[in-house]
Amino acid sequence: MTGTEYRLCDVALDCSFRTRDARVEREQALAIVELLESNTFTPIGHDGGPYRLKIETADGRLALHVNDDNGVHVVSHYLSLTPFRRLLKDYTRICESYYDAMCRPGPERLEAIDMGRGIHNAAAELLRQRLSSKVSIDKATARRLFTLMYALLGRNAEHRILSS
Repeated sequence: MTGTEYRLCDVALDCSFRTRDARVEREQALAIVELLESNTFTPIGHDGGPYRLKIETADGRLALHVNDDNGVHVVSHYLSLTPFRRLLKDYTRICESYYDAMCRPGPERLEAIDMGRGIHNAAAELLRQRLSSKVSIDKATARRLFTLMYALLGRNAEHRILSS
């Protein structure tokens, strides 16, 4: 088997993530494209993929349903968002600071990038740990998957999961 078999080939979102904000929908689509371009995704104890991931909300958690390329169920993982709430809020503030800093020259731009990178890395490592009983992902995939979580939850401030 080659390493390309242990990857995501599709990511689908539940309709609960739809929003009327075109900017947020573009960010979600871009996060999915970036995740699909390069990832390592290995369900524990499974022979190989590629895999299809469906993300939905369930009782205040993210439900991650993994099927193989033929649609056969491989594993589901219900990810509590409680440990991620502070990181998502901090990352949102950092991204806003970064966007503001882009409009002005100076050291603020670099500071925003450095702070964002640290929070992004911490969130990615937490995500790897929380998924480790069902799915193994590398650091780069964890960063991309957290970016998708941010696009799904952090950019949509009215989303019920973060506000509960």
